[in-house]
Amino acid sequence: MLLEAIYHRPKQNWAYAYDGKTLHLRLRAKKGDALTVEAVVGDKYAWAQTVTTAPMRIFASDALFDYWETTVIPPFRRLRYAFRLTSGEETLYMTEQGFVPELPDNPNSFFDFPYLNPVDVFEPPAWVKDAVFYQIFPERFANGDPSINPENVEPWGGEPTPRNFFGGDLQGVLDHLDHIASLGINAVYFTPIFEATTNHKYDTQDYMKVDPHFGTNEKLKELVDACHARGIRVLLDAVFNHSGRTFPPFVDAQKNGRQSKYADWFHVREWPLQVVDGVPSYETFAFEPLMPKLNTEHPEVKQYLLEVARYWIEEIGIDGWRLDVANEVDHQFWREFRQTVKAVNPEAYILGEIWHDSMMWLQGDQFDAVMNYPFTNAVLDFFAYRKIGAQAFADAIGAQLAAYPQQVTESAFNLLDSHDTPRLLTICGGNADAMKLASLFQLTYPGTPCIYYGDEVGLDGGGDPGCRKCMVWDPAEQNAELLQFYTAAIALRHGNRALRSADIRFVHVGEADGTLAYERRGGGQRLLVALNARGEAAELRFAVDAAPAADEGAPHAVGFAGFAAAGDGAGGPAGDAAGAGSADRAEAAAVPTTGAAAEADASDAGSVVAAATAAASATAAGSASAIAPAAPVAAAPMGGVSSWSPLLASGGVDGATLTSDSAGELLIALPAYGFVVLQQVIA
Repeated sequence: MLLEAIYHRPKQNWAYAYDGKTLHLRLRAKKGDALTVEAVVGDKYAWAQTVTTAPMRIFASDALFDYWETTVIPPFRRLRYAFRLTSGEETLYMTEQGFVPELPDNPNSFFDFPYLNPVDVFEPPAWVKDAVFYQIFPERFANGDPSINPENVEPWGGEPTPRNFFGGDLQGVLDHLDHIASLGINAVYFTPIFEATTNHKYDTQDYMKVDPHFGTNEKLKELVDACHARGIRVLLDAVFNHSGRTFPPFVDAQKNGRQSKYADWFHVREWPLQVVDGVPSYETFAFEPLMPKLNTEHPEVKQYLLEVARYWIEEIGIDGWRLDVANEVDHQFWREFRQTVKAVNPEAYILGEIWHDSMMWLQGDQFDAVMNYPFTNAVLDFFAYRKIGAQAFADAIGAQLAAYPQQVTESAFNLLDSHDTPRLLTICGGNADAMKLASLFQLTYPGTPCIYYGDEVGLDGGGDPGCRKCMVWDPAEQNAELLQFYTAAIALRHGNRALRSADIRFVHVGEADGTLAYERRGGGQRLLVALNARGEAAELRFAVDAAPAADEGAPHAVGFAGFAAAGDGAGGPAGDAAGAGSADRAEAAAVPTTGAAAEADASDAGSVVAAATAAASATAAGSASAIAPAAPVAAAPMGGVSSWSPLLASGGVDGATLTSDSAGELLIALPAYGFVVLQQVIA
C-alpha cells in the first residue's frame, strides 16, 4: 500500500453527520491499491465494551485515488475511530497520530467525533432531491399581456441583443403552466423579476417591486399560487452582491456625495461617484458601472436586504432563493441570511451561484446547494466537446462525489446550460442525439437537475445574448422528438426511487469507444444505464454482480453490552436505526409528481414506461419515436440476476440488444448515440 496517498481528516467531507444519528467516515487511498479497509469504532467512555469494526467500500474513484466510505450509528452519538488497512500479509492501523502496526489498547490516539448534536446536522430541504427544475428567463418566455410591453418592444422571435425587449411577462408564464407541468417539472427558477432597466434585471432598482413590464406583486402571487396548485415550487433570483445604478440609495449617494445617508452603502474608492473613461470610482460587479457593489457588512444594508429575503417568502409564498454572484458576498451576511430565511420557512431552498469548489458555503450555515458548474463542465467535455474520454469523465465524476458530504450531492443543482452559457443544443454542435445523452446522464445522476427553458423543443443559441432567445410556441417549429425525449426521461426520474439516492457506480468505462454503463441503487431498486456517446455503433460487455441485499450500505450499528445499539436517545432499536439512516433519506418525504409522472408507480417499471409513453404521445403525437420502452429481454442467470426490465431505450424497441454469455457477462449492443435504461428490483 502506498502510505503517501492515504488521507483522512476528522472534518467536512471526511467525517460528518448525515442525520441526527448517523455518521459517515471516508478515507482516501491510491487508486487500484489492493486493499481491504475497515473502520475500528467505539465509544471513548466504554471502549472495551463497544469496540467493533465497520467494513468500508469504495464509493468513488478519480484519476489518482479511490475513496472509501462507511456509515456508522454510534450508540451515544459520539465516536472514536481508526482505520485498519490490509494488503496481502501487511496490516496497518491509521490513527490521528499516524500509522502503527498494532491496534493501540488505548483509543486516545484515535480520531474523535466528539458528539453528534442534531442542531449541527446539515439537512437541505427534503423536497429538493425529488425536484426537476425548469429555468425561465422571464423577458423571453412568453408575452401574455401586451398592455405592459416596454417601449420599442420588438416582434416575438426576433434576434436577441444585450438591450432589446420582446415583452415576456408573468402572465405569459401563467398561460403556459400546462406545458411546464406536462413535462413533469415540479420546480421553477426565475431569473430576476424585480424592477430594473435592463432585459435581464440583474441591475435592481426596487427590490420590493415586480418590474412593471413583467406585471405586479399581485400577479406574482397569482403565479406562485397557480404553480403550487400544480405541485410546482418557485425559486426567485436575489441580486444582493450589487444593485443597479438607478437604485435610490445609489442615486442619493451620487447626488449628495459624502453627506448622503447612504454613502457607506457602497464601496467607494473616490468621491464623487462617477465614471471616467469607462472606469467607475466605486466598486462594481465585473467592472460594470451599471452595477455598483453593495456593502453587505453595513448594518443598514444588511437589514434592508434581509427584509427583502423575508418579504417575498412570507408575503408571496416563494419556496427559496437563487443568489447571484454569491461567492463575492461576505460569509457572515449569508449566515444571517440563512437564519432569516429558515425562520420564515425551514424548507426554503437556498441556492448559491458559485462556479468553483464550494465547500466553504456548504457546511450547513449558509447555502443548501450551489449551481454545480463542475458537473456541467465534465458532462459537456465528454458528451458535447469530446475533450475527454470515458475514463477521464468517470474520474471527474468520482472526484465530485468525493468532494462533498452525501447530503450536498443529493441537493446539488445540476445544470447543463443557462442564461450565462451557450445553449446545450449549440454546445453539442446541433446534434440532438448527443444532447439527449448529456441530458439523460443529468436526469439519472444524483442531485437536482435543471432544464433551461426551450431546450426541450430544440432552442439553440450561442453565448449571451444568443442563449436568451424567445421561447418557440408554434408546434410546427418545435423539435417534437426532443420534447418527447424530455417528457419520458423526466418521468423516468420521478418514477424510480433509485435515481433520488446518492449511490452511483460505474460498471463499464469504454475508453476506446466512448461507452459507459453505471448503476443507481436505492429505495429497493437497482437501475443500470448504458450509453454510447460516439457516432458509431458499439457493444458493451461487462460483468454484473449478484443482486445485493436490500440493506446494502445501511448504517453499521455500534453495539454495547446490555444496550440497544442505537439507545440512549439516539433512536429506536438497532434495526430501526439502520433502516432509517442514510440508506435513502428520499423516502422521508412524498415524491411530488406532476403531469405525466403523476401516473408513474415507483415500484412498477411497466407503469413508468406507460406514463412516459403516454405523456410523450400526448405532446408529440405522430412524431418519430425518439425514445421508446424496449421489449423485456430474458437473460441467462448472471450472478443471481435472472432478468433486467428495460424502461427506456433510444431508437425504439430495436434500438438496443440485451443478451448474456456463458461466462455471465452482460452484452448490450447500442447504435450510435444510443442508450438503454434497465431495472432490476431488489428482493
